[in-house]
Amino acid sequence: MMRRVISTVPPALSAEWAKLRTLPGTFWLLAAVVATTVAVSTAATAAVSCPHGGCSVDPVKVSLTGIYLGQAVAAVLGVLVVSSEYSTGMIRVTFTALPRRTTVLTAKAAIIGGLALAAGAVAVAGSLLAGGALLTRHGFTPAHGYPALTVGDGPVLRAAAGSVLYLALIALLSLGVATVIRDPAPAIGTVLGLLYLDPIIAAVLHGAHWHKFIDRYAPMTAGLAIQATTNLSSLPISPWAGLGVLAAWAAGALLLGGLVFRLRDA
Repeated sequence: MMRRVISTVPPALSAEWAKLRTLPGTFWLLAAVVATTVAVSTAATAAVSCPHGGCSVDPVKVSLTGIYLGQAVAAVLGVLVVSSEYSTGMIRVTFTALPRRTTVLTAKAAIIGGLALAAGAVAVAGSLLAGGALLTRHGFTPAHGYPALTVGDGPVLRAAAGSVLYLALIALLSLGVATVIRDPAPAIGTVLGLLYLDPIIAAVLHGAHWHKFIDRYAPMTAGLAIQATTNLSSLPISPWAGLGVLAAWAAGALLLGGLVFRLRDA
């Protein structure tokens, strides 16, 4: 039985890759992830300065500000991977060719996760290059206590690699949500609500307990802790633990999506 499942994975991956390549807008969305992330990051770094040193600014996190908006494009891409098939009826053809629905979802997750990792790597590299160039001109220099941004520095490497993983996890979370909801518009709205409404709710709620709870367990606020490189002791959750929270959200969405995928008719 296990051998039969393994033997169906390569054809499933090939089929999903072929479908994704022909899906209108796939590579435009990947390009938009990169362009949006780099553009917003560049604008953010251009807006800060530290002429005399001692500024309470995390240069790495500022340089990666574009992730806040780039994730929305990654979410749309993750949703469209599955919802586009439901909207066109193509999902019935997929299930006829590959009856093992868990294998289908696994292949979709592998393809979209890999593409999100690739786009995220380019986006993060571009953001750090732009940030390093601009922040140096604005006073964030070794003379002011700010070392140059280089992935050879442990905290910078962790923030960069974590941000790439963050975008991939957002795409997988979106894939799971879309598998459950099917319809693209509500699925996109649900994912964006999960990401962007939590900070707003935290701002409305009174009490430090609720603020800390949301910061620690909401997918975006917890996941983006991976970008912090200064004042780590003041964070509500440690960087890798925060990314682990987002991974749990993504895994939960995919598990629920896989269950619905198997039990519900196409």
